[in-house]
Amino acid sequence: MKSLFRKRIIFPIIGIVFLFVGVSFKSDFFELAKQIEIFTNLFKTVNQNYVDETNPGDLMDKGIKSMLKELDPYTVFFNEQDVIKFKINNTGEYTGIGAMITRKDDKVILKEIYKDFPADKAGLKAGDEIIQIDDVVLKDFKDDASQLLKGTKNSKVNIVYFRQGKKMNGTIILDEVEIKAVPYFKLLDDSIGYIVLSKFTEKASAETKAALLELKKQGATKIVLDLRGNPGGLLSEAVNICNLFVPKNEIIVTTKSKVQKHNNTYKTQFEPVDLEIPLAIIVNGRSASASEIVSGALQDLDRAVIVGNRSFGKGLVQRPLNLSYGTQVKVTISKYYTPSGRCIQALDYSQKDENGKAIRTDSKNFNAFKTKKGRVVYDGGGVLPDVEVVETKPSTVSKSLEANDAIFNFVTEFYYKNQNNPNALFTSNEFDSFKQFVKKNEYKLNTETEKALLNVLEVAKTENIDATIQSEYNGLKTAIDKANEKEMDKNKTEIIGKINDEIITRFAYKEGLFEYDTKNNLEIKKAISILNNTSEYNKILKK
Repeated sequence: MKSLFRKRIIFPIIGIVFLFVGVSFKSDFFELAKQIEIFTNLFKTVNQNYVDETNPGDLMDKGIKSMLKELDPYTVFFNEQDVIKFKINNTGEYTGIGAMITRKDDKVILKEIYKDFPADKAGLKAGDEIIQIDDVVLKDFKDDASQLLKGTKNSKVNIVYFRQGKKMNGTIILDEVEIKAVPYFKLLDDSIGYIVLSKFTEKASAETKAALLELKKQGATKIVLDLRGNPGGLLSEAVNICNLFVPKNEIIVTTKSKVQKHNNTYKTQFEPVDLEIPLAIIVNGRSASASEIVSGALQDLDRAVIVGNRSFGKGLVQRPLNLSYGTQVKVTISKYYTPSGRCIQALDYSQKDENGKAIRTDSKNFNAFKTKKGRVVYDGGGVLPDVEVVETKPSTVSKSLEANDAIFNFVTEFYYKNQNNPNALFTSNEFDSFKQFVKKNEYKLNTETEKALLNVLEVAKTENIDATIQSEYNGLKTAIDKANEKEMDKNKTEIIGKINDEIITRFAYKEGLFEYDTKNNLEIKKAISILNNTSEYNKILKK
């Protein structure tokens, strides 16, 4: 009787559950179909009736990308050209000129030249401004100009460019370019192995392992892994890099999603290289995603001391999904959680402020978790280092001077004035010349105060009272300029450091900057200091 009663209760409940699931699915499907139909009709109607000729492909591309921006910055649509770029980003390989470039107005500006690659061999320098590529004049070309600098191996690209105001011609012979995941490693002080990992490409773990083995062969008994500025990449490579230092079958990261198939646990699959070698990992505010999986997991497992500044805070996982006509959509499919169970995502994209910006998780709302040996760690705001180096945390003014290219353009002038002195560095005695350069060229620091004041003037113009308030406006602008100058003086040492980083890169490429940093960088010095102090290292990790 009880069994029959249970069956009578259970079957109706199951039926109700399936009914609700079915209703939910039908409701979602209907809403999707409805919105697609509306959008299709709208798109067709606009293109057929708009007063001028439209470009349906361009309009759709912009429409889709604008729509996806409402979700998060990582869920993006890739047209055919974007798909190629994404593959290059994952492999680090392409056929091109070997330079970092940026588009500004009607020019392509060379930001960094990679040593011994085509642009370098052609004699191009950072700061050169390309205005024409073969027969294409860039002021008339609105598409992605970087594609004009790619092609088949050994093909020639003719360019017209400006260098320090002088118009010049050049020819670049395209070649295969491979950007290494590990661009630099070296044995320091006879016992410290230093490895720079700049990106998590398909070869990241293989290159890191090769560097680690070579350094151990040279006599390294301690390792510094530098993840500063590493934006992330492939999750699988992050797991494999952790695997170099932790046992097989160790849980490194777990992904969780509303979609069951995206819920996964990632464990190490191979035998480690070294379970005991003391390890310090350096991170900063530009270490993100896979960098945070490595630093967060090895912190949770008490396998490494983390040094530097709080990491970026990207705890989201994306996956590219194929669409028709060779396009893709890269979708945020899950959040990831480190071994202690924490998610280090800093911004909540489901919650927006009055300006439409995602809300940052307040530190008061961080949740506490425990590492393998019971140390307290927190979620919600990136990976907080075990040892912070607060002196190296970038100031708002220095970030602005980099973003607006004030430092870059100043160094371009400095480079040509000191071309015959490759060891030249910028000193504190010359700092006034930099401030004058910023003032003369009217570089904006884009502080919130500056933006607010400019907005006041723009509104005043629409109300035809700008002439009336111009005197007061000028007074406030002068006061803000003085305040900005004080901020520059306050952060003088940091700004000089950034200027010198750029100068060294111009004269000695990125390799020269890595070499300089091993002797002068505060975070590297701190990491080495901790590794050389066994008692402090063991105390931090509760050994």
